[in-house]
Amino acid sequence: MKSSAARALRILWLSACLAVPAVQAQQSVTATSAPASNGASPRNDGAPDSPRRHSDSRLLVVPVDIELFSISAGGVAEPKADWTELARRHFRDALIARSDLLGTQVQELSESDLDAFAQINALHGAVAQSVGTPLPTKKHALDWSLGDAVSPLRAQTGADHALFLWVRDSYASTERKVAMVALAMIGVGLGGGLQQGYASLVDLRDGRLVWFKRLLRQTGDLREAESAAETVEALLKGFPAVK
Repeated sequence: MKSSAARALRILWLSACLAVPAVQAQQSVTATSAPASNGASPRNDGAPDSPRRHSDSRLLVVPVDIELFSISAGGVAEPKADWTELARRHFRDALIARSDLLGTQVQELSESDLDAFAQINALHGAVAQSVGTPLPTKKHALDWSLGDAVSPLRAQTGADHALFLWVRDSYASTERKVAMVALAMIGVGLGGGLQQGYASLVDLRDGRLVWFKRLLRQTGDLREAESAAETVEALLKGFPAVK
């Protein structure tokens, strides 16, 4: 008993000294879509005024840029390769299951081909994070582009559009959970994990983002197939339908 109490007090002290501000303090789910800059309505829920794709439009699905982390007692995010690989498989399975939404003219960029286009995927991640925190000059319009960087993708695949996905998810370690409980007893809040994701539909003819979704929440577990499928559903909500 004395040993357990001493361990709890030590974790409490370390957490108080080392804790960084909570990644996100007990927030509700945030999922937002951005409209195109051509005057389209901001609704992207499948309504008539939402962006749509032609039935013969060819869609390229780029493998998700994903990474999972464990949050230590002191708030350090530690990459977990095995979790990431498991989540990657779950994500791919969930995307394949949504062929009804993605359309019939769909092809997937292979992992081997992705190596050759790694810089484009990284560029999307950087742009998506910028879109997720818009500059004052951008207003609420979706006025962003990957530019000519996507030209090689169109040249190799012949696709008209590409679906890019960027996801980061973190989970509190056992030590972190103990610290959260201990600090809560003295009125100090300590954040746990956070799930953050971006989905973008990019026109490969000019690099413009024609649809965008942002997901930010403290729920979901991408290490589980069912939960990962729910995350995919949330990210693709309002995805432009094929007309």
